Amino acid sequence: MNFQTTIRKIKIIHTIVWAFFAGCILAITVYAWMGNVQVAAILCALVFVEVLILAANKWKCPLTPVAGRYTENRQDNFDIYLPVWLARYNKEIFGSLYVLGIILTFARWQGWLG
Repeated sequence: MNFQTTIRKIKIIHTIVWAFFAGCILAITVYAWMGNVQVAAILCALVFVEVLILAANKWKCPLTPVAGRYTENRQDNFDIYLPVWLARYNKEIFGSLYVLGIILTFARWQGWLG
């Protein structure tokens, strides 16, 4: 297997994992807003596992150093199929949405939103 094939496979896997967790983060807010606090809380916990994995890896996806072995490219999206701007600000964007989802879930659970 050549380097191009390997980096392509890593990017595909990384993108699929990213899409799953990005979808979970967006779904937290939707489920909380609809009043389904149980599903929202499960999604919060699932994403929290990913947060722990990132924290344990110095806030980088564990696939990033693996991809780095196969390319000299270090552009923000060298290891994932995302636009550069989204790869660069991914943690800020989805971290903020995650916190918003947690707050909304907690507010619904407490009955503060009706």
